[in-house]
Amino acid sequence: MPLPLYLLALAVFAMGTSEFMLAGLLPDIASDLGVTVGTAGMLTPAFAIGMVAGAPLVAVLARNWPRRSSLLGFVLAFAAAHAVGAGTTSFPVLFATRVAAALANAGFLAVAPAAAATLVPADKKGRALAVLLSGTTVATIAGVPGGSVLGTVLGWRATFWAVAALCLPAALGILKGIPAGHGQAEAAGGPALRAELAQLRRAPLLLVMLLGALVNAATFASFTFLAPVVTGTAGLGELWISVVLVLFGAGSLAGVTAAGRLADRRPGPAVAVAGPLLLLGWPALAVLAAEPVALFVLVFVQGALSFALGSTLITRVLYEAAGAPTMAGSYATAALNVGAVAGPLVAATTLSTGAGTLGPFWASGLLVAVALLLALPFRAVITAGRSAEVVR
Repeated sequence: MPLPLYLLALAVFAMGTSEFMLAGLLPDIASDLGVTVGTAGMLTPAFAIGMVAGAPLVAVLARNWPRRSSLLGFVLAFAAAHAVGAGTTSFPVLFATRVAAALANAGFLAVAPAAAATLVPADKKGRALAVLLSGTTVATIAGVPGGSVLGTVLGWRATFWAVAALCLPAALGILKGIPAGHGQAEAAGGPALRAELAQLRRAPLLLVMLLGALVNAATFASFTFLAPVVTGTAGLGELWISVVLVLFGAGSLAGVTAAGRLADRRPGPAVAVAGPLLLLGWPALAVLAAEPVALFVLVFVQGALSFALGSTLITRVLYEAAGAPTMAGSYATAALNVGAVAGPLVAATTLSTGAGTLGPFWASGLLVAVALLLALPFRAVITAGRSAEVVR
């Protein structure tokens, strides 16, 4: 895989760290800016909702911009938003920087998958996407715990400065590694925006987007609420929360790496193996979470299975959206982030039931079950390997 692809992944790492790091920083932010923790908590959904709305919107605006200029502009805007956020003493300003960062993140992720695909041969899209997505999984392994430690030692502002600094080598890599070229639409042969949006009427594309959203919803439903399971159900100290998050992230990296080798030519085995195992794993976690060893093992396994299945489905989005070369990345990004928003909301409704802190695991199992039931009649679409457009 070419070096510029890994530098794109570095930008995704910085953005993934930013998206997830606030969980450990909210009390300090609230205290420093004179707001309640609940108010500070609004920074998290603001980012996620900005991602969902921003991906297609920014992709439309940027479709006639050269990919290199677009990626560079989004990375620098993301860095600037964090620099302003690190220096502000106003919560409304910080809130605005999170929205701005989310829009920049959405724009970057709307363009980056297609840009990554141009750096490799046509039959290596899945592996290229796996490298790109590894930035997010490494963020859960190293970025989020590291940001938490940095925030504890030097304050929450230092974490924001660190995220901004990580964007600089990524920006240099974009300048050196991504061809200047013409506007994305012109480079892709000039497809009209209406024609690209019309791809959303295609049932196979809508199906894989829906399945990707459901699997990602299941992932984030449980990931978001792991901390109370660790300290409550398993009876472990707070330091073990970081250990469990690292295990989940390590599993995610293993899963997305393995799936990257199958998603292009043999997506069938990835779906057929990971799907049923993932379905069984979430209830198993709910039943065995009180046993620390079982919790550690299952968290790793579920992270691997979730990202193996999820990245395979998102690769299928890129293939099924081959007729929308400037919008395909935004369709994939929107599907992922709809799941990231919906999953925690669904899981939160289970916390007040008899299942308590284990409710999110049961919710994740239900979401995966729905995905598999929807996929079963259309398995030929999901397991078809490379699309005709790519083969040509």
